[in-house]
Amino acid sequence: MRAIFLDKDGTLIEDVPYSVNIDQMRLTWQAGQALQLFQTLGYALFVITNQAGIAKGFFTEEALVPVRQRLDELLAQYGVSLTGFYYCPHSPDGVVPHYAMECDCRKPLPGLLERAAAEHGIDLSQSWMIGDILNDVEAGRRAGCNTVLIDNGNETEWRRSELRTPHLVAPDLYFAAHVIAAREGPLPALHREASRP
Repeated sequence: MRAIFLDKDGTLIEDVPYSVNIDQMRLTWQAGQALQLFQTLGYALFVITNQAGIAKGFFTEEALVPVRQRLDELLAQYGVSLTGFYYCPHSPDGVVPHYAMECDCRKPLPGLLERAAAEHGIDLSQSWMIGDILNDVEAGRRAGCNTVLIDNGNETEWRRSELRTPHLVAPDLYFAAHVIAAREGPLPALHREASRP
């Protein structure tokens, strides 16, 4: 099995910092269509997200349950379903003792991707990590994935290294999906039609 690993905030849904308000959740531009294409190509779909707001006391782990449910509802409109939703609740500068720690699951470390791969039999070398900051790219590269940076203005530090160099750069998830699909051969008919101006 191969997978598309997706950062949540700023990549899959519009970035509202430290928010678990489901009324504020909006898919990014044509994200539903992008995931349709990935699903058509046979990729399993996973969310891989840092949720430091838990460690910082802004919300609880339980608050992510309706967030996941709302995300499933938004994607169901496109016939898309997630195989998994993995999050890191930790932060070394957190204030909630149980979560205020260094860990191996907080991006840019690859722990969440490796856990998803182990639990679902994913071939990481045939998979992609897509995110809007270079920490996402580094996590993907450390896990052995191909990587895409969604260059939408959310990366502000630009600390460069070999591990933080994406395989592809795209302006949005929809563009990234079509570039990845084009690498695999002709697009399915439905998506050829949808991509025409």
